[in-house]
Amino acid sequence: MRMTFNRSSQLLLVSAASLLAAGLLSACGTLTVDFVYVTSALAAGSNSYGEIDVFEVNSESGKMRTIPTSPFLSEGRNPVAEAVSPDNTSLFVVNKDDNTIVRFIIGNDGKLYPNQTVNTPGIYPMGVAAAGSHVFVADKYQPLPTCSNAAPCSGSLGVFPLASDDTLGTEVSNSAVGGNYWPLTLPTNSSHVIAPTAITTSSSGAYVYVTAYDTTSGGGYIFGFSVGSDGTLTALNGSPWAAGTKPSGLAASPDGAYLYVTDSSTASVLAYSISSGVLTPVSGSPFAAGNGPSAVVVDSTGKYVYVTNATDSNLMAYSASNGVLTSLGSYITGSQPVAVGIDPSLNQYLYTVNYLGASVNGFQINSSTGALVNSQYSPYGTNSQPTAVAAIPHGSSKK
Repeated sequence: MRMTFNRSSQLLLVSAASLLAAGLLSACGTLTVDFVYVTSALAAGSNSYGEIDVFEVNSESGKMRTIPTSPFLSEGRNPVAEAVSPDNTSLFVVNKDDNTIVRFIIGNDGKLYPNQTVNTPGIYPMGVAAAGSHVFVADKYQPLPTCSNAAPCSGSLGVFPLASDDTLGTEVSNSAVGGNYWPLTLPTNSSHVIAPTAITTSSSGAYVYVTAYDTTSGGGYIFGFSVGSDGTLTALNGSPWAAGTKPSGLAASPDGAYLYVTDSSTASVLAYSISSGVLTPVSGSPFAAGNGPSAVVVDSTGKYVYVTNATDSNLMAYSASNGVLTSLGSYITGSQPVAVGIDPSLNQYLYTVNYLGASVNGFQINSSTGALVNSQYSPYGTNSQPTAVAAIPHGSSKK
């Protein structure tokens, strides 16, 4: 039997199909749980600027897909670090070769709109963090005219006030040095050259920590400061603390109780308890990692810690109890992972940025065990030499 339709029936069917398609599109739109931002040191083609790949993450599968207008120029050369504003509406990107921080407004669709560029207080910025009402930047060298790769000096830390609209204010002044920076020097060996490697803050923004190593005689350190309401920094009692040989990355637990530091030279992770900002090594620390550990992240519950091992091209998972780490196993990544992050919406997906692999690996976290499984279609391609990763929850951004 052949079924036939009159024109009105056909119109009804078309309308129903259109409504169904619209519903599906709307549903698909809600499946984007996060936007992930990956900076790359080398842009495609002949442009000398770096680039930022923007991915949207599917909440059900963890699949990462670049948004249609990605990538975006980093508005500077050699972007090496990035941070999201506390309200998740701005992205701050550090361009090392230009000594700049570029503020991007984040659109509701994840797109980036360059809005402000400021110079860092020192030379060759290495890391950036945002918390409370301030943005912090660690520079390889202090802002002295004699400092250069040929004549190196120790690094420094700068602070920018963060306005309610995320605009960066003028650098906070340090009267002790007559400049807008805090030097990273050893109290007993001020002539030694100290090179910063990473920076993080407590979730409240009350404390800021910088890892560094002594290029003159060796040895790693953590510099810690309390942050005043006006952004002025005060060295914490006992700072700097010894931290292995060449610390490479650090992360604080969400409750501010513990700090974890990777040591690239000794293949280990150091753990410290935090009390009023002051660090004390955790019993049993350091804990074994793979070769060349490069970055570390703590999940939002504080129960699990993940470390990328650049030389081994893998990721190690740990359970954390009172700061003590217990290995849960390792997972293969792309070549030379240098950064790691966890999705801020669900605490369910983890991303590693692979510098030589020009890729991002996506994993799904088992909330009960901390174990990882590959996200759908992982790994995902990026531009050449990706260096850093940051993410915002979908729906919290503005244009």
